[in-house]
Amino acid sequence: MATAQTEEFLRRNRPGCKASEFYNWPAEDIDQMESTLSVQQFIQQNIRRDTLDVDAILSMPPSQDEGVWKYEHLRQFCLDLNDLTVLLQDECNPEMCTKMMATDDWVFLCAAHKQPKECPAIDYTRHTLDGAASLLNSCKFFPSRVTIKDSAVAKLGSICRRIYRIFAQSRLRLKAVEDVA
Repeated sequence: MATAQTEEFLRRNRPGCKASEFYNWPAEDIDQMESTLSVQQFIQQNIRRDTLDVDAILSMPPSQDEGVWKYEHLRQFCLDLNDLTVLLQDECNPEMCTKMMATDDWVFLCAAHKQPKECPAIDYTRHTLDGAASLLNSCKFFPSRVTIKDSAVAKLGSICRRIYRIFAQSRLRLKAVEDVA
């Protein structure tokens, strides 16, 4: 009698492995992932497979909770946005971008201070990402990464609105840099 053998993969990047070997294991269906972080792992797996296939990255599997799906996508987006922030530091320093602006008429106040106030754009960006990380990692609002209450999901909109401002500022102030690049 023949038995079906399933090959198990240890999903780890070994110390000293080459960049081409990073994450070099077969894709796994989300329903087969046995972890409380399966949604995060599935999203990252889809991003690594093809960063340009936005539909595949954003398509929620039928078995997933919509609130958890939105939450994990926003967490991943904030992680990736930190890379952009590092790139912006040289082009948008406090002397060059003294205010957080989306247009020449709109100045955004930074909510990270006791009293909201104007902040250099790069500081506003850092403060926004720090605040997002604090909220997304808050046990008070998000005690579980498996189920999320609707009242907590409602907080995600505020984070998205503030993050959008980072892109508006980048587009307004750094268009010349973008056009050159």
